[in-house]
Amino acid sequence: MARATLDRPEPRATGSASSARVPSADDLYALRVPVDVRISPDTESIVYCLKESSVGRDDYRQSLWLVPADGSGEPRQLTLGRRKDTSPRFSPDGRTLAFISDRGAVLEAGGALDRPPLRPDAWERDKATDRSGQNQVWLLPLDGGEARQLTYLPEDVSDLAWSPDGRRLCLVSAATDPERKPPRRRPEDPPERDARIIDRLQYMLNGTGFIHDKAPNLWLVNAQDGAATRLTSGDNRDEQPAWSPDGKRICFVSDRHADRDLTWRTDIYLVDVDGGDVTRVSNGRGDRVFFLPAWSPDGRWIAAAGHRFPAAAGSRNDVWRFRPRADQAGENLSAESDLMVAAALNSDLFGFADPRLFWDGEGRSITFAAPIDGSYELWRVTVDDRRVERLTDGRHAVTRPDAANTRHGMRIAAVTYSGHEPPEVAAIDLPALGTRRPVPAGPRRLTDLMGEAWREVRIVRPVERWHEVDGRRIQGWFLEAPRVGGAPAPLVVEIHGGPATLYGWSLIWEWQCLVAQGMSVYGCNPRGSQGYGQDFCNANHRDWGDGPMRDVMTGVDSLIADGLVDGDRLGVTGGSYGGYLTSWMVGHTDRFKAAVTCRSVNDLTSEMLSGDIAGPLFGRYEYGKNPWEEPEIYRLHSPLTYAQQIHTPLLIQHAENDLRCPITQAEQLFTVLRSLKRTVRLMRVPHESHELTRSGAPFRRVENIERISDWFRHFLVEGRRGLPRA
Repeated sequence: MARATLDRPEPRATGSASSARVPSADDLYALRVPVDVRISPDTESIVYCLKESSVGRDDYRQSLWLVPADGSGEPRQLTLGRRKDTSPRFSPDGRTLAFISDRGAVLEAGGALDRPPLRPDAWERDKATDRSGQNQVWLLPLDGGEARQLTYLPEDVSDLAWSPDGRRLCLVSAATDPERKPPRRRPEDPPERDARIIDRLQYMLNGTGFIHDKAPNLWLVNAQDGAATRLTSGDNRDEQPAWSPDGKRICFVSDRHADRDLTWRTDIYLVDVDGGDVTRVSNGRGDRVFFLPAWSPDGRWIAAAGHRFPAAAGSRNDVWRFRPRADQAGENLSAESDLMVAAALNSDLFGFADPRLFWDGEGRSITFAAPIDGSYELWRVTVDDRRVERLTDGRHAVTRPDAANTRHGMRIAAVTYSGHEPPEVAAIDLPALGTRRPVPAGPRRLTDLMGEAWREVRIVRPVERWHEVDGRRIQGWFLEAPRVGGAPAPLVVEIHGGPATLYGWSLIWEWQCLVAQGMSVYGCNPRGSQGYGQDFCNANHRDWGDGPMRDVMTGVDSLIADGLVDGDRLGVTGGSYGGYLTSWMVGHTDRFKAAVTCRSVNDLTSEMLSGDIAGPLFGRYEYGKNPWEEPEIYRLHSPLTYAQQIHTPLLIQHAENDLRCPITQAEQLFTVLRSLKRTVRLMRVPHESHELTRSGAPFRRVENIERISDWFRHFLVEGRRGLPRA
């Protein structure tokens, strides 16, 4: 079995004992992370999208960079990234780079590039006035020359794919016309109607807002003159286009079925590029999710990830293949491995990974990424005998892969990181299937994005922990703070969201900042987490509280028993589902001296009936019944029901634009606890969504870590009782 191990040079972010400084929340202002990587067709170059904090406007800049895949040269900046240049795609001949940019709106503003930095509140107003259709496709010749704007659609472009001959691109956009239409309203006319008329559920999306009138469809665009033709239409969501090798058809993902707002169902569809009927490829009854379509080299198969909800909310994504024709049952190629393709590994340095599938040059195997024991690795499955082979091995994460075939195998571009190393761009060379060759070299790290800023920062390496509860092995990670006078430090327990996501060998800056403030940190993957098989992921069905709480607390007790933490100075925090479990735990035990519940679910009934997951789906898959069908189980499993039992000092953090867990979740719990004169504080964060900690404005991410650290330091380190200074 061929495996690659991560090359491990001396960590650039851990200074010597004499010169190192402890991490700070302010370090996020220097954050530079790769959020997309693509490899050139000849495998010689890798382009990556670099996201970095732009403190002047307190937003982010995104620019494109090019680096040799063999590590022979330094990265070279391709675009200025005045605002956001994203989604780079090499043309088939490798000579042109297509990308999505909002630079056109800046240029239209007439000199706006040179305006002075705005205050954060002014920047929010500035963003609010932006028009639709800012994000358009640009083409950059890689042999020299300026980028030129290719499209001028009246709505944003969100994705793009080159045709095999390089003459056209397939775009995803909610535009219904190829050009902007001039406004028809005369000055003397009354204002246009602006009431939103809603006929279906799933009409809004966290981080985006209202989407009921902006269904993305597919467009074909000529790469020479930008002439645009709409390929699909309707109020369904057509996304993730992939061209057939002969360039005659496009497969894509869509929700084209009746009452799509009442189901979780996405299928693979086909359409001829010359027009015609749309054909559904993947069939089956009931809800199902198929996505990430990828054509085999000979065009005879379409690979996809997905499932048909065999284990409700705990169902795992497998690798499937379908014939490119109507109503195919498909073949589950990775079923026996029990790996969870495209699982969501947590890190507060950037959002969840962008998964993809890749065929080898002969169409004999498919490469994918999936976690195992907290590591995120590359795997491949052979299509004939369905044998799954692990390709990389280490205490690390290999994510956001892109691949191109070579004469001797496959070269992969990826983002790699670990529990003590920030994300970097890397290349991995894999031998061809069945090749008897030495174990390939590990990922070649091609960038040092945080080297200058974090070189002297003393980052603590997590220590792996395992314990057993109810016959299940629970994996966790412990970061120990320095002892004072020989006594163990207090402990802050961290709980991830989801519940179907996972912690792993990934750097989490909030943890490092807590350790820097004198508090050890422990996080684990209780039942319901991804990465340990389908049964484990489904083990919290109808049990969000008691079982996961036992998993977490048993891990805490093992740390206390080993003399690693002070059991009388415990804190707990988590976000989203982690906020739910935090609120649940402080309502069921007084062992914690302080807690912070973030963007949490406190009332299960209102959570299932509001926000962007409102409807008959999430509750049914998590609890078997909807709130109107079995209201009592929702009452009994809501932390709000036990709010009167909460005596732990509690900070309730919530973003005001959160559509995943609406802010009423925080307001309800705060109302009860303040009415009871408990030690409680509400932290309302303006303008941000559910993604505050991963992609919120830099200064708000910094403040969030500082508020949480100060709260725990006040109660756990300083031993205070009343509320800290606001």
